[in-house]
Amino acid sequence: MKRWFAMRWFAVLAAAAALILGGTPAMADKFEDILKAGTVRIGVPLDVPPFGSVNAQRQAEGFDIDLANMVGKAMGVKVELVQLTGANRIPFLLTDKVDIVISVMGLTPERAKQIMFTAPYADTSLAVYGAKSHNVKSADQLGNLKVVAAKGTTQDLGLSAMNPKAVIMRTEDDATAAQAYITGQADLIATNSLIVPDLMKRAPGKEFDLKFVIRRSPAHMGVRMGEHTLVRWLDSLIFFNTMNGELDKLHQKWLAARMAPLPPL
Repeated sequence: MKRWFAMRWFAVLAAAAALILGGTPAMADKFEDILKAGTVRIGVPLDVPPFGSVNAQRQAEGFDIDLANMVGKAMGVKVELVQLTGANRIPFLLTDKVDIVISVMGLTPERAKQIMFTAPYADTSLAVYGAKSHNVKSADQLGNLKVVAAKGTTQDLGLSAMNPKAVIMRTEDDATAAQAYITGQADLIATNSLIVPDLMKRAPGKEFDLKFVIRRSPAHMGVRMGEHTLVRWLDSLIFFNTMNGELDKLHQKWLAARMAPLPPL
C-alpha cells in the first residue's frame, strides 16, 4: 500500500513539473506562422490615393503599398495584398482574413480594445473641407450642412463625437465619399489632410477650403490582439527604416514632404 501511494504521489509531482516546465500547449504565434508559410497577407487601401490606388496598368500603388512590400521583403516572404475599405479593416483582422493592416489607420482607445497598433509610420490630420462660401469654423457650426465621410473611419467617428447632431452622409469607402462631394451630393467632406491634394488635382473646379481640424491622426499598422511578437517586429521595422531614411523616401515620393517627427506609442 505504501508503495502504491508513493507511486501515485510521484505521478502527481511529475504532472505538476510538466506543467511548470512547459507541458502546456504552445500558444499560436502569427509571426512564426507567417515565416513558416512564406506568405504574409496584408490589408491595404485601393481607394485612398496617395496611400493606395490602382494605376492605369491596373496595378496597386501608393505609400501603403510600398510599405507593405517593404514588410514582406524584410520578412523574406511573399506579399499577398488584400483590398480593404475603412469599415472592414478591423473585421478583416478579427476574422483572420489578413495578418496585418496597413491602411492609413488612426488609433483610438475604442479600436485598441479590439486590435493592437504599431508605432506610427506617417503623420496626418483629419479635417473638414468645403466651399469658401460655407462659413464654418467648428463642428458646432455645421447646422444643416451635409458632411460626407467614409463609414467607420476615424474622421467619421471623430466628427460624430464632436457634434452628435451633425448631418453625416456615410459611404462605404473613401472613393465614394470623395465622389459624393465632388458631384455636389454633400456640402462638405471629412477626410484625411494628405488625400486632399490628390482630390484637388482630380477636381480642379471644386473648392477644398479647410473649415476645421477634427484631430491629428498618425497612421499605424494593425495586428490581431495578443500578437506581441508580430507587433514588436513591425515596431522594429518602423524604427530601422526611420533611422536609415527609407520611410522618409516614401514620404517624399508619395506625400511630397519630409517625414515629420512622430510621437512614440
